[in-house]
Amino acid sequence: MNYTKDVIKQEVKDQQVEFILLEFTDMLGYTKNVELPIEEIDSVLNNEAMFDSSSISGFSDIQESDMYLVPDLSTFKVLPNKVDDDQTVRFICDIYKPDGTPFEGDPRYILKRAVQEAEDMGYTVNVGPEPEFFLFKLNEEGYPVRQRNDKGGYFDASPKDKGDKVRRDIVRVLKDFGFDMEANHHEVAAGQHEINFRFDSLLKTADNIQTFKNVVKDVATNHDYHATFMPKPIAGANGSGMHCHLSLFKDGDSAFFDESAEDGISTTMKQFMGGILSHASGIAAISNPNVNSYKRLVPGYEAPVSVAWSHSNRSCMIRVPTTRGKGTRFEVRNPDPTANPYLTLAVLIHAGLEGIRKEMDPGEAEYRNLYEVSDDSVPTLPTNLKEAINALRKDTVLMNALGEHTSCVFIEEKEEEWSDYSLQVSQWEIDHYMNH
Repeated sequence: MNYTKDVIKQEVKDQQVEFILLEFTDMLGYTKNVELPIEEIDSVLNNEAMFDSSSISGFSDIQESDMYLVPDLSTFKVLPNKVDDDQTVRFICDIYKPDGTPFEGDPRYILKRAVQEAEDMGYTVNVGPEPEFFLFKLNEEGYPVRQRNDKGGYFDASPKDKGDKVRRDIVRVLKDFGFDMEANHHEVAAGQHEINFRFDSLLKTADNIQTFKNVVKDVATNHDYHATFMPKPIAGANGSGMHCHLSLFKDGDSAFFDESAEDGISTTMKQFMGGILSHASGIAAISNPNVNSYKRLVPGYEAPVSVAWSHSNRSCMIRVPTTRGKGTRFEVRNPDPTANPYLTLAVLIHAGLEGIRKEMDPGEAEYRNLYEVSDDSVPTLPTNLKEAINALRKDTVLMNALGEHTSCVFIEEKEEEWSDYSLQVSQWEIDHYMNH
């Protein structure tokens, strides 16, 4: 629906709305919001809502802290009562500086620049994400404990799967938000779950991922569970990923499909994959953005380790599903759900487009189980956050994709995180080295 200011004001009146939520995302991928009374609706619609950004991760210094929250009218939504008992409307906002220009550190703006680069080359991009999560039980004070909600496994049914009612309520709320829902099921690990929603444009999908994560957490709490998108909350169990299925179109037709090719894959698709594979180490700093991310990216738990592509081999970073025609796509398997979706999609697109411009070769498809390959014939993803940050710093394409402000602040933030982690002494170290 085309939401104009007049349509929105009438809807607010008809629905007897009381509050306005202005939502945005910080550099680390956390959703932030400011709540205003409905009496401020004219100010909001006239782009006059100002906030102090100095305490927001990755935003501005205290001496340049005034920013404007400019609502994207297409994201207007009266929140479902299952999420909020009060009558509240939500807008997803872009961040603008007082001089009327977009804030260069706004993750949504960074993704918009990637979308524009694709459009300048004649392409549109769709993406379908698959964010996984765990459900943990809560104690009497309402805090999570390290006890998962069930002992179910992949595609298990009730009663082994004790998350089916939670997932159904999540699906109901997401449908109220306008999501086109697909499958939901129990994942491989005990207490692990997946809910799939339909692919969409880059910006819409990044917005949807943020909404999805918020809804999952809210609904889980209503069922007395804690939902976490932490990549590896349990040692020895599969971790949670956020596989991203990418498809490219030109003049309404798939740029990835070539019916004359033996495997149905176009040269453009191979070049796009080649660009992503060539920048894989730097991309990992964004798509796998924390210390815990790299405890998921290890052999033996269905997470990718090798920088390679395949048709069905899940040990590779990129997998090409069998669907052809307009559904021709590839799946980037290393991102995890703690990643900022705006920044992750931005660096993937910039890398892929460079692959097309420079006609990058992704190499031959891999059919080996790369978990069992012990030589150095296939490059691997970084083994820790420090390696990934070092790779990002050297990657001018990705640094330019993020912009000078965000790339510098992000690296500084993540180096501090690695330093803090490195100073910790774990129970494993105590168990293994105390007797030395």
